[in-house]
Amino acid sequence: MKIAILGTRGVPNFYGGFEQFAEFFSVFLTEKGHEVYVYNSHNHPHQEKTFKGVNILHQYDPEHKIGTAGQFIYDLNCILDSRKRNFDIILQLGYTSSSVWYFLLPKKAIVITNMDGLEWKRTKYSKAVQKVLLFAEKLAVKSSDYLVSDSIGIQNYIQKKYNKNSTYIAYGANQFTHPAEAILSEYQVESYHFNMILARLEPENNIETILDGVVLSRDKTIMLVIGNHNTKFGNYLKEKFQSTPTIRFVGAVYNLEHLDNLRYFSNLYFHGHSVGGTNPSLLEAMASKALIIAHKNEFNSAILKGNAYYFSNAEDVKKIITEIKKNDNLRLIQNNFDAIANEYNWNTINGKYVQFFEDCITKNK
Repeated sequence: MKIAILGTRGVPNFYGGFEQFAEFFSVFLTEKGHEVYVYNSHNHPHQEKTFKGVNILHQYDPEHKIGTAGQFIYDLNCILDSRKRNFDIILQLGYTSSSVWYFLLPKKAIVITNMDGLEWKRTKYSKAVQKVLLFAEKLAVKSSDYLVSDSIGIQNYIQKKYNKNSTYIAYGANQFTHPAEAILSEYQVESYHFNMILARLEPENNIETILDGVVLSRDKTIMLVIGNHNTKFGNYLKEKFQSTPTIRFVGAVYNLEHLDNLRYFSNLYFHGHSVGGTNPSLLEAMASKALIIAHKNEFNSAILKGNAYYFSNAEDVKKIITEIKKNDNLRLIQNNFDAIANEYNWNTINGKYVQFFEDCITKNK
């Protein structure tokens, strides 16, 4: 198959979840003998024309100059280029800035869209932007030949709202098996004597609720907050909790080895995400043997099932912090670790995508 991957800033990953998937999946496809092309921003750090056998197509991306609007231009450039490549399949990762150009997609290619999460529900967007994103979601559902949902919750939502089927294929992770306790010294914490949050500092990730619970608990355990805090909401949180010395705003950490070790050696790992599908950081926490305290919603519970503790408000957080210890919950941790090996490992996920692609091509003959 001749396959294109659109919708990311490019590979190798220097940004986020879709980029991580695009990197793993494109290399997997290449190793299986397929001809694979990934679209990269023109200013991506990797400027070579190939990456581990994957063809890289750099396209002009003005996001660094004009902000979010630049993503629409970048996606337009990628789609226009795809018209002259004669692809069998175009995999679009997300839809927020690409679905408006659906009428320009090549007619002969099979267009498959991973629907990501419920972007229009994110509270960081104004009401006007939320309406635009909801319209973009509708366009993506309407214009794609096939849809992929990376969580059961998203699959149910698409079926209920649009009466359209989507294929459930989760995200993946690699089991973490080489802990290095020495890394903790860089963060001035000791093994199993700190709690942590790892997330973008946005309201829908329930960071304020978690930190309110920390204050209520009066617990002396250090709480690391990992994520870029130099934002409007980040500054608000820093000001609100400045008088609680146990709460430490670490900033963004992109070193996967460091993140894996922090998760592994944490006491409680809080996952407050409430909007979207299978969040990559949740699977990585499972793969790092973290004891997960998750916001109670269908996206999280579909993955974690009974192998986590759940919170809905600050009182729940307070109770969990004061009563729950990692060493008392090794069975839950092992169940999540086994789930990565059995359900969410990258080879399994990539294999499901390839099988799905082959099925789509067969249906379209």
